[in-house]
Amino acid sequence: QVQLVESGGGLVQPGGSLRLSCAGSGFIFRSYAMNWYRRTPGKERELVASITATGGSTTYADSVKGRFTISRDNAKNTVYLQMNSLKPEDTAVYCCNVRIRYSSYWGQGTQVTISS
Repeated sequence: QVQLVESGGGLVQPGGSLRLSCAGSGFIFRSYAMNWYRRTPGKERELVASITATGGSTTYADSVKGRFTISRDNAKNTVYLQMNSLKPEDTAVYCCNVRIRYSSYWGQGTQVTISS
């Protein structure tokens, strides 16, 4: 059974940093690309960042480029999202995602709130 468990969210001031983690189990973690999405009420879900199975290539939404960094540790079955220079508009529930064959799996999400 595929499971994704996120952690690391919280409340930070604008300009601050957070590191999110997503631990995967129930699948061969090192074989699959991983994604971070975020969702905000009233907005479409946004793909924030992706990383290939080996970690050799990453992509980012324009809105986070230069501020967020996705990485992974295949020995720990974990993908990370380092978020710097946070802005109020980064406030959202952040979810990790993996696509395996024709299915898409999601974690429960972790709330990130940027506010002074």
